[in-house]
Amino acid sequence: MNWITNYVRPRINSMLGRRDMPENLWIKDPESGEMVFHKDLEGNQWVIPSSGHHMKIAARERLKFFFDGGKFELIDNPKVVADPLKFRDEKRYVDRLKEAKTKTSLEDAVLNALGTIEGLPIVATVQDFAFMGGSLGMAAGEAIIRAFDTAREKRRPLVLFAASGGARMQEGILSLMQLPRTTVAVDRFKESGLPYIVVLTNPTTGGVTASYAMLGDVHIAEPGSLIGFAGPRVIEQTIREKLPEGFQRAEYLMDHGMVDMVVSRLQLKSTVARLLKIWMKVPIAGNEAAGVEFHPPVLNGPEQRAGA
Repeated sequence: MNWITNYVRPRINSMLGRRDMPENLWIKDPESGEMVFHKDLEGNQWVIPSSGHHMKIAARERLKFFFDGGKFELIDNPKVVADPLKFRDEKRYVDRLKEAKTKTSLEDAVLNALGTIEGLPIVATVQDFAFMGGSLGMAAGEAIIRAFDTAREKRRPLVLFAASGGARMQEGILSLMQLPRTTVAVDRFKESGLPYIVVLTNPTTGGVTASYAMLGDVHIAEPGSLIGFAGPRVIEQTIREKLPEGFQRAEYLMDHGMVDMVVSRLQLKSTVARLLKIWMKVPIAGNEAAGVEFHPPVLNGPEQRAGA
């Protein structure tokens, strides 16, 4: 036992009133290496002020920044079988789920909420990458389907924030089945004539991009987001060619027609609100619509065919 370290130093610290500093007080910018104060970064919606680099953000924090006054009402997710395949690799799947739930305070990777943006009622769905890489399993699939059904029943637009590494391997074919199931939910929702906006965040990959994340009426991406099905390294190894600079990044995809807009998180709420107001024919005051060039697609839902 080191009595200086274990006894003397703590006694001196307690007498002098010293306190241990939190380890995450300063955060390093991955691009420039600049150290940013934690509170400044949080107040700027986890966007590095100098470089504009977008850090990952928790689902609840994203909803707090997105909705008016930070107020929203969560939608309960459906209950599903936790471990249908009794899967085990280095750990049991149920243990991995427990760890993810403890780490994120979420039941699964998807969080649904009701609220307003600039006074317009909407349904928002957020995938949290911190929960097992935002992977799509049965619980996440059911939550997304419930979001679409809720938005259709309440006649509200739906805004979905995608962040995922793809399907959840621990659930095998049951995970892959969520791709067609969520696609059907999107089709049902679009029949109502309501707008569906997708915000692609870093990263959005795998089966998620093969289903609901690429079926929106408008696709907005956060700057620098990695978006694609297979990763760049896998593609390079498959085709044995060097990929272009910035391949599968938001800006590259916008230049090549896969993304409609690249919008900073700081302007995301106002941009989405303007788009929805144009679509829903809500009056926009003054120059609020300036800078948004958007033409709603021709919808073929039963309400529109009936002249609604």
